[in-house]
Formats: sequence, structure tokens, C-alpha cells
Amino acid sequence: MQHSFVEFIPDQLQEGILYISMEYCTAIHLCVCGCRNKVVTPFSPTDWKMTFDGKGISLYPSIGNWSFECKSHYWIKKSKVEWSGSWSDDQISNGRQADKVAKEKYYTPEPEKKTPIDAKKKKSLWEWIWEVLKF
Repeated sequence: MQHSFVEFIPDQLQEGILYISMEYCTAIHLCVCGCRNKVVTPFSPTDWKMTFDGKGISLYPSIGNWSFECKSHYWIKKSKVEWSGSWSDDQISNGRQADKVAKEKYYTPEPEKKTPIDAKKKKSLWEWIWEVLKF
């Protein structure tokens, strides 16, 4: 598989080319099974990671086209396609649920930690004097 670094993804994709937009943190290619569906792999902490070693592109994790009729499943490693096994409906459902949980965990802010009353910061001498002099 060849790769092409672009700013904007072209309207017409060519088979066998992985288009990579660093500006928009995504890669797109036509499904390697030949069905010609567009496969979008966004780069983010909860989606795909892309590595470029100066020669070849790798995407992690694998690409499972579960919404396509072909249900193709493969890896792109050093610009080569490595086919992976098919997944059952249960595996697909579990994978989608795990993705959802990972996104919720990553994007949900942690609740603010409450400080116990006795752990409150003691006032400095100047803060104490200022409070006394305010009245």
C-alpha cells in the first residue's frame, strides 16, 4: 500500500493509497478487499495511532470494517496489508462497547477532589493581618 501525505483528502480516492492528513488528524483509504468503501481512521488517543518510520506507515489498532457488507479485518503495518481473522457478531459488539467505554473514560472530566476541612491551607500572617485590618 502506498501512502500520500495531503492537507485535504481528495474527492476521488485511488485503490492502494492511504491518504494521510496530519492537519486534520486522519487517514482515509478504499477498503482493501476491493469493495471500494471509504475507510476513515481518525487519529486520537481513543481511535487510531499512526507511525511513519520514514519509509512505511503503520496504523494501530487493526481496521475492522464491521459496518460494511464485506466485514473485512486487517492491519496496515509498514505500508503492507496483513489480513486478520473475521470477528463474530459478539466480538464486534464487545469491541464497540470497549471503544465506547474507552472514549467515555478518556473524555469525561474527573470530578473535583474535595479537600477535608482540616486540610485547608492555614492563613499566612499577612492574610490574617489583612482580614483584621479590613474591618
